[in-house]
Amino acid sequence: MKPSYETKKEGGSFMELNYRKCAEEIFATLGGKENIISAAHCATRLRLVIADNSKVDVKTLENVQGVQGVFNSSGQLQIIIGTGTVNKVYDEFIAISGVTGGSKEDVKAAAASQMPWWKQLIKTLGDVFVPILPAIVAAGLMMGLIEALGKAFPSFASTDWYAFLDMASNTSFAFLPVLVAVSAAHVFGGNIFLGAVIGLMMVHPALTNGWNAANGYNVWYLFGKGINIFGYTLGQVNQLGYQGHVIPVVIAVWVMSKIEIKLHKVVPEMIDLFVTPLTTVIVTALATFMVIGPIFATLESWVLSAATVLVANPFGALAMGAIYPITVVMGLHHMYNTIELGMLSTGALNTWMPIASAANFAQFGACLAVGLKTKNAKRKTVAIPSALSASLGITEPAIFGVNLRLMKPFVFAAVGGAIGALVGAIFHIGATANGVTGIPGYLIASNPLTYTILLLVAGGTSFVLTFLFWKENDGVEPETTTTSTPSSVVAPQAETIITTEKGIVLSPVKGKVIPASEIPDPVFAGEAMGQSVGIVPTEGTVYAPFDGTVMMLFPTKHAIGLQSKDGLEVLIHVGVDTVQMNGEGFEAFVKQDDVIHAGDKLITFDRAKIKDANHPDTVIVVLTNSANFEKIEKVA
Repeated sequence: MKPSYETKKEGGSFMELNYRKCAEEIFATLGGKENIISAAHCATRLRLVIADNSKVDVKTLENVQGVQGVFNSSGQLQIIIGTGTVNKVYDEFIAISGVTGGSKEDVKAAAASQMPWWKQLIKTLGDVFVPILPAIVAAGLMMGLIEALGKAFPSFASTDWYAFLDMASNTSFAFLPVLVAVSAAHVFGGNIFLGAVIGLMMVHPALTNGWNAANGYNVWYLFGKGINIFGYTLGQVNQLGYQGHVIPVVIAVWVMSKIEIKLHKVVPEMIDLFVTPLTTVIVTALATFMVIGPIFATLESWVLSAATVLVANPFGALAMGAIYPITVVMGLHHMYNTIELGMLSTGALNTWMPIASAANFAQFGACLAVGLKTKNAKRKTVAIPSALSASLGITEPAIFGVNLRLMKPFVFAAVGGAIGALVGAIFHIGATANGVTGIPGYLIASNPLTYTILLLVAGGTSFVLTFLFWKENDGVEPETTTTSTPSSVVAPQAETIITTEKGIVLSPVKGKVIPASEIPDPVFAGEAMGQSVGIVPTEGTVYAPFDGTVMMLFPTKHAIGLQSKDGLEVLIHVGVDTVQMNGEGFEAFVKQDDVIHAGDKLITFDRAKIKDANHPDTVIVVLTNSANFEKIEKVA
């Protein structure tokens, strides 16, 4: 039986859904509570992470009163309900199902499951290594400082203070497998303390220190010497520590986490407390020292040797300096943390850092040139701060907000980065840590003088090329400069994008209007929520498209529902799947029930942050009560 409806407005056609009944009917189609991993919602949709999609009765779900559409995307079952309604249905759904509401992390995890395997791998490595960077940076800075003091004051090198500080600075690297193991256990969903045990086991004092492997080590034969396979004795355990390795630790903890999670599901609860950890540690230890350690330590050594040779070769460094910013745009740059930590774990200098530093400082030079040369006041206010940020190693604002948009500065920055990286290879520049580049890189650079030359060459080359050859309107549509027009008034060029017999909708953002079919989202492209248009924005401000009131402002500020004085109900949705950004990069200037006038500033959004989060920044305008109008005309 369909849920009942109550009239919301006397004599009107706008009816209120029975939210609880809707939630009950949705829940009944999902295959039970155990099939629902998490639940969340955005401005228009109920978003569910489902364990087994085959258990969902999609046909029945689509026919639930209040459900306007159902589809799977980015690892989520997305149920279209509508603006101002979905939040109420969601609240009832949580109360009925007992499911814990999903977090930002749940959404990200679901999205990650849809990535190609190699992107998932790179993301995972980034998730493991990024959290431990503060410990590595601190240790590297301390090592650099102690070494500098020892060279400046030779007598200091023989003091107790030197010995003490040397011990303190080396701790992070001596026990790096433990840090990696704890972080990996957290990422893989295992017990972090069991992860710590595996990491400690791999650097146990009973084992020969991994840095002294060349001097020989003993072997344990757990099953005797009778079974030999291609020169390997079954059960052979090399009494060798893994101080110089990180990848074997990650693999070992991944195996540990899988074993632990599986055992928690099958071991009876009354014995789970001691059976699961005991079995997990023993099985993981055997697998680590007999299989995982020997294989992946060898593979890691090959990769690090290849990387070291590559960056030491001038042509290799040149190529990587040019490619580096492209990997940043693709979100792949976190993979370099693995290489850098691998280099440092062996006691060698990090020779990958100069490449990253040259590439990043080149983005600074190109962005600064744009900021100084442009006559566009708005572009200048973006470029100058973005350039300063890039000089400190934070390049995303410069790349996505300026250089990549204009293209030529991005290309010139790649040239500057390549030449700077070449200088790094020629002078054999290295670093005592990782995680910092640009000006902060002085704190870990092996030679401040040659590092200065690298920065000057990289930044100077990109600055000169950009300043000489970039022109104001290269690569982008012209942007209007600031005028005396009040901020509360829509720019004169604001066009009518939707016309009805009762009123019109002005374009709420500056940009190119596209038809609904070109919106990069199946719900909006199919106009399931109502007649729609998309706008590819050229700036990040949403203005009121008519006189009216604010019906709804989503907590993450990426979507807003408006009602005109003529009765038009409009949803303005900034970007696709931007609910996952949890409000980062968005700022609202109105609240629910506020009276608005055409041209009032409603929301600002950071286009660079949206693109950095790998979301389209298309602004979608939906006439949600389209059924109330006989005649609707759209410009696209």
